[in-house]
Amino acid sequence: MLKYKLIADDIRHKIQSGEYKADNLLPDQVTLAEQYEVSRMTVKKAIDILAMEGLVYRKRGMGTRVLKNALWNQNDSLAIEYQGLTVQMKHKEITSKIIEFKIEFPDEALQQLLMIKETDAVYFVHRLRLVDKKAYVLEKTYFVASIVEKLVPSILEKSIYRYIKEELGLVIGGAYRKIHADIPDKYDIEYLNCKKTTPVLEVEQVVYQQNGIPFEYSKSRNRFDTRSYTISDVIKDAYK
Repeated sequence: MLKYKLIADDIRHKIQSGEYKADNLLPDQVTLAEQYEVSRMTVKKAIDILAMEGLVYRKRGMGTRVLKNALWNQNDSLAIEYQGLTVQMKHKEITSKIIEFKIEFPDEALQQLLMIKETDAVYFVHRLRLVDKKAYVLEKTYFVASIVEKLVPSILEKSIYRYIKEELGLVIGGAYRKIHADIPDKYDIEYLNCKKTTPVLEVEQVVYQQNGIPFEYSKSRNRFDTRSYTISDVIKDAYK
């Protein structure tokens, strides 16, 4: 991972843990650059990420302040973050329970989403993700088998994205996401402890490589009261 992202992750954790308290100033960029042994430009990029997330506010001559944001909490996920719980919650224990794992051929809808042919095999993975041993989210994912190669249960029980990036060397370009509410299905009731009337939040996404070729289509589902998604709309000239 790039250095500025690692720094952003560390500062974010310090904000979440209370080490950097709301309405207090962060250390200045020179101090942070010395602490992390990087350039001020690298620190600036890290602070830019946190500002876009709505965690800090920076104004020239006044420093960078940790925001008191009543809308934000530790169960929030960025609407633009699609690389899995291991990235989003790196300071928590993330485990997985495999519900179903098989190879199949795509229907017409999946062929269009993943830009593949009916003869192109896909892996289907249905997992329950647990955070600190508590049921958190259900994931149904299709991976193009010719791109995400040699998937086995031992990989599925950990971080698939770590395998994709570190073992396969794929470079991820981005994702298209759609977030909407739904009623619970039988899996939500069984694994997420939903009742028939419990609202469920579903995130549908297609993830593609840097060359624009898709390799994943997935749907993740969680109870309405366990996870929410945030996006920060920053005015272009806010930091001038």
